[in-house]
Amino acid sequence: MVIDVTEQTFEAEVIERSKSVPVVVDFWAEWCGPCRQLGPLLERGANAREGQVVLAKLDTDANPRLSAAFRIQGIPAVKAFKDGRVVSEFVGAQPPQRVEAFLDALVPSEAEGLVEAGDEASLRRAIELEPARADARLRLARLLRERGADDEALEVLGSAAGNFAAEGLAARIRLEKTGEPDLSEAFAALDGGDRQAALDALLAAFPSADGATDDLRRIVVGILDELGVDDPLAREYRRKLAAAVY
Repeated sequence: MVIDVTEQTFEAEVIERSKSVPVVVDFWAEWCGPCRQLGPLLERGANAREGQVVLAKLDTDANPRLSAAFRIQGIPAVKAFKDGRVVSEFVGAQPPQRVEAFLDALVPSEAEGLVEAGDEASLRRAIELEPARADARLRLARLLRERGADDEALEVLGSAAGNFAAEGLAARIRLEKTGEPDLSEAFAALDGGDRQAALDALLAAFPSADGATDDLRRIVVGILDELGVDDPLAREYRRKLAAAVY
């Protein structure tokens, strides 16, 4: 799909649209020879991907404020937007292989689409295609745990080492199986969406956790990882976790 955009339509056609599909902006001008070489390659590539990528053509001469806003100093300049922000870019005419690779990197892989679908069959297929996908393993393990297939869930999570959320879920399953310490209050709060109450209950369990402290720590770290580095709650409870552990 190829569209023309202006300063008036940029917000809707590029920023907002990029929240649902990648949008590649081609900053060009009529007088620019390299632009005339690159433009057809971008157009063919976008059309070949049948709606998975949108190409937006922006005439820099007719839209100088946008050119200034994005600090365009040479053309052709190409910027790819996802979720309202620039995720990749290049300047100057490029060979066809480079253009194709640039566009390919924006299109979800088959496994990514299957993870997005989220049902058990899709997640199993995603893992077949890309065994190292921790996000697929985490989602599948959650489904398995919900129906009581704890051992299989742990097996699935075993190949997601290094993913904090996956390690946290595996730790939760192990502690649920033993029932020691009693973390039912913490897990009920977590399942209900009250992460702060869950974290408080988990940290309160450390003094009497005996041999379960490592798994308790993994559960807390998994929750904090899903909150994100910049989340205020995560920053506060990282400090509290350090105090509880050390």
